[in-house]
Amino acid sequence: MTTDCAWKITWAFWLSASLTAGAWAGQESEEVPQKPKKQDSEQVSSPFIPAEQVSEKLDLAVGYLIGEQNDDGSWGGQGPESVLEDGFALSTYKSWLLGAHALGCGALAGVEFRTDAEQAALEKAVRHLCTIELPKRDSDWDIDIVWSAVYGFSTCVELLQNKGFKEAQWQTLLTSRGQEFLAVLLKHQALSGGWAYYDEPPFTTTPTWATSFTTAAVLPALVDAKDVLGWSIEDRVIQRAVRYVERCALPNGAYAYDLRPNGGVRGLEDINMVEGSLSRIQVCNWALARAGVKRITHDRIREGLDEFFRFHGFLDHARTRPIPHEGFHANAGYFYFFGHYYAARAIELLPVEERRTWYQRLSPHLMKTQWKSGGASDFLRPPYMVVASTSFLIRGLQWDLDSRPRGKQAGSESVAPAVEAPVEPAVTPTPELEKKQ
Repeated sequence: MTTDCAWKITWAFWLSASLTAGAWAGQESEEVPQKPKKQDSEQVSSPFIPAEQVSEKLDLAVGYLIGEQNDDGSWGGQGPESVLEDGFALSTYKSWLLGAHALGCGALAGVEFRTDAEQAALEKAVRHLCTIELPKRDSDWDIDIVWSAVYGFSTCVELLQNKGFKEAQWQTLLTSRGQEFLAVLLKHQALSGGWAYYDEPPFTTTPTWATSFTTAAVLPALVDAKDVLGWSIEDRVIQRAVRYVERCALPNGAYAYDLRPNGGVRGLEDINMVEGSLSRIQVCNWALARAGVKRITHDRIREGLDEFFRFHGFLDHARTRPIPHEGFHANAGYFYFFGHYYAARAIELLPVEERRTWYQRLSPHLMKTQWKSGGASDFLRPPYMVVASTSFLIRGLQWDLDSRPRGKQAGSESVAPAVEAPVEPAVTPTPELEKKQ
């Protein structure tokens, strides 16, 4: 990223922190960044959380998402939610909302037993995803439209394989919109083969910067679109993306934030240490395994998950902090749910018989963050961040339930202590969606 761009963003967020410091001081203690409580570690060590507890939290989150939905099926507003968001491209605000909206569609579609109201909300959301005007690039350095394409494309590909959207009208809508998202991705694939949400000079139509995690987030959908749906995608598009993520892999098991000639680990608190790469490890391992890279074995995935839980305190420490990358090892608040979502996806790749145990280690870290209203956020309170965080949470809890044996006798699971829900904060300062992972 250019020095000017970095300065603008740093200035904007330091201003945000200064203006909101007093308000944040008055919030509930559960939402103020702090060391993990003792009850958190006790919760993680519990053998199993009863399905009833997980289901209750899941229903609460789904109810929150539906309750916040607009009449047209969308979530959020139509532009900046605060003057603290000044400095970004005009299309960026729509891009953050659209990316979060796509995640919301995927979350509702992933709920196994939907009520009539939940099904209606899902269909409204998907129709909005397929018919809303797409944002366009209107900046040289700020290309956050890539986030809307990453999650919009991935959601369309996923829904096209969902048995609930096999009718011709849905297939037509989802295929048309998915290929529009694909066109955005193809136009913005960087010279290095990856994707990112900012660019560096010289500014051209083809970006010059990419990141490991943005590229990894969309890679499996590209594979599925070509191999499962039969879409015409050149082999080199996927091969270049795979190669980019592979080249970001470091000897310590981490993945570099981005690929640079002088990259690697510089200092004990570098972002490319394992402690700063916890979320990137999950998404990159998952993506490369789905793309058929043979070195990403089950053991490699297990090692990445073990590191995720071993150093989880670094994610706890950064969650809800208002300034990007202010945590140890440059962890940012918005790493939290992103990392847990892709940890859940990585668990999906392991043998069926061991998934349940892994999800039982993951779910407490999702449940402890949930507000009493059912929503959640790991980086302040813009609507798109709340929708994205809540959607990530829903997917993780649903996969936990899916991993459990069917027909389990009531009361046969071990009883775990209840997870106290933090109070939803009242202040709504608003930086970005899944920016800078």
